[in-house]
Amino acid sequence: MFSRLHATLALAALLFTGVACTKADPPKPDRVVAPSDHVAPAPEVPVEAVQVLQRTFDLKDSVVVPFEIPPHALQPHLHGAFASFVGGAHGASDTSADIDFLILNDDQHSEFADGHASDSMFSVEASHNQAVNFDLPPAMSRPVKYYLVFRNSSGGKAHKVVEASFRVDF
Repeated sequence: MFSRLHATLALAALLFTGVACTKADPPKPDRVVAPSDHVAPAPEVPVEAVQVLQRTFDLKDSVVVPFEIPPHALQPHLHGAFASFVGGAHGASDTSADIDFLILNDDQHSEFADGHASDSMFSVEASHNQAVNFDLPPAMSRPVKYYLVFRNSSGGKAHKVVEASFRVDF
């Protein structure tokens, strides 16, 4: 009986130890932590602005203003405004002063310079006063060239004056 008691106690001790070891396992989390939970806000990056155009000029046929976006510009944004007049700066500004405005990339500008009809990234037709806000595609590892084109609208007065101010933020 003594050995039977020892055997029973030993078995109970083993069972108790097994149960205790199972309960000692670390608790499982209630939810799985996603990698996005560890994302921190990006450091504040200052916005750089470049003046593309700030002038008044005569427009008989067309005026092309090239500008460049530096490499690695992720969110270049062109904004500005133009107004066109007949008879001089701040002269008559009505439908007789209408012009066309285009934003072209390099390939589109080549087509335009060759006199071929081409697409444009952005265009305003027959306007004498226009505000422009346009997001340009990001520049990757190389600078990207774009062109502002001011073109005398067909059927309008031959000589116009344009006052324009444009800049790019990136």
